[in-house]
Amino acid sequence: MTTLLADAVALLALAGLLAVAIGHLPWRLEAAASVLAAVVVLPTGLVHREALVDTVRELAPVVVFLVAILVVANMCDRAGLFLAAARAVGAVSGGRPRRLFLGMFLLAALVTAVLSLDATVVLLTPIVVGAAGALGSSGRPGAHACLRMANSASLLLPVSNLTNLLALPSLDLDVAGFAARMAPVLLVVLVVEYVGLRLIFRRELAAPPRPDPDAVAEPAPVPWVPLVVVVLMLAAFVVLSRWDVEPAWPAGAAAVVLVLWARARGLVTPREVVRAAHPSFALLVLSLGVVVAAVSEGFLGDVVADLLPGSTSFVALLAIAVLATASAAALTNLSATILLVPLVAPLGTTAVLAALLGLNIGSGITWTGSLANLLWRRTLAGAGRTVSNAEFHRVSLLITPVSLVAAVATLALVS
Repeated sequence: MTTLLADAVALLALAGLLAVAIGHLPWRLEAAASVLAAVVVLPTGLVHREALVDTVRELAPVVVFLVAILVVANMCDRAGLFLAAARAVGAVSGGRPRRLFLGMFLLAALVTAVLSLDATVVLLTPIVVGAAGALGSSGRPGAHACLRMANSASLLLPVSNLTNLLALPSLDLDVAGFAARMAPVLLVVLVVEYVGLRLIFRRELAAPPRPDPDAVAEPAPVPWVPLVVVVLMLAAFVVLSRWDVEPAWPAGAAAVVLVLWARARGLVTPREVVRAAHPSFALLVLSLGVVVAAVSEGFLGDVVADLLPGSTSFVALLAIAVLATASAAALTNLSATILLVPLVAPLGTTAVLAALLGLNIGSGITWTGSLANLLWRRTLAGAGRTVSNAEFHRVSLLITPVSLVAAVATLALVS
C-alpha cells in the first residue's frame, strides 16, 4: 500500500470513528464500527504489531477505569447522591438565584474532579436544572455551569478526565503531585469561569425567583454508603499512586462494592449494570487509540510535530495549549490527546500539562471539542430543553480564550 493511500485509509477510519462518537449510535453499531475501523488500518502498515500491542497495553488500564467510574457514578445517581447534594445546595441558597448558582457551580466542579466529567454532564445537569426550576429561577446559568465545569474543572486529578489519564504515563508525577501542580491553575480557572458566567447570565441571575409551591422539593436523605465509598476511592487514588498502582484498581473495587450494595437494595439489575458500563464506548476508545496511532505515523503526525515549539517559555506553553485546543476542535480532545501527548512529552512535564490545558479547557470552545459537549446537549434535549448554536458559542467564545490564557500564565508561574 502506498504512503498516500495508507494515510487516506487511516484518516477515513478516524473520520468514521468520530462520526460514530458524535452520532451516539446504538451500542451494536458503535461496537461494529469500532472493530471495523481498527481492522481497516492494520493493512496500511502504519501500525506494526509491536506498536499495536503497546497501544492496547497502554490504553487497557484507562478503558478499565472508564468502565468502572461510569458504573460508580451511575450507582451514586441511583442511590440519590446527586439529588441530595443539589437539594442541599438549594436549601442553603435560601432561594436566592446568585447563591444557588454559586452552589451549583462548585458542586459541578466537585463532581467533575471526583467522578469525571461524564457524571457532571449526564447525571448532574438535569438535577441542577430541575433544582433551579423548583426554586423559580432560570436553569440556563446552572446548565452552562455544568458544561463549563465538566471541561475546565477536570484539571485537578488524573481521574477527572480520560485526557489526563492518557497523559499520566508521560508525566513525572503521581496523583498527589499532579493535583499539587494543577490546583493553583484550577483555582484561577474557577474564578475566571465563575465571573464570566455571572456576567453573561447577569439578567437571569438578577431576576426575582418565582417558586412554584407545588414544585418545591423537600431535602433528600444522604446515601452514606455511596458517599463513603467515593471518598475512600478518592483517597486510594492518592495513596496507591505512590506505588504506581493504576487508578483502575480502586475504581474497580468501588464499582464492585456499590453494585453489590445497590443490588441488595433492589436499585439496579444486572442488565442495567452492563448498560451503565457502556462497553461499546470502551471498545470505541480502544479502537480510537489504534487508529490515531496509525494517523500519527502519517503526514498528520509530521504536521503537528513541526508546529510544536522547542522550549517551555510562556509563549511556547501558550502555543502548545492553543495547538491542543485546535486539535481538540478538529478531532475531539480524546483523539487529540492520543496524537499530541507523545509528541509533546520530550519537552517535559510542564509542556504536557500545558497541552492538557488546551485539551480540557480548550475543548469547550466548539461542540466537537469534547464528547462531553455533545452528551450535555443530548441530555438537555432529553429533558425537553434546547441550547442553540448561538447560545453555546456565545458562552464558549467569550470565556474559553480568557480562561485558557489565565491557566497557562498560572502554570508558567508555578512551574
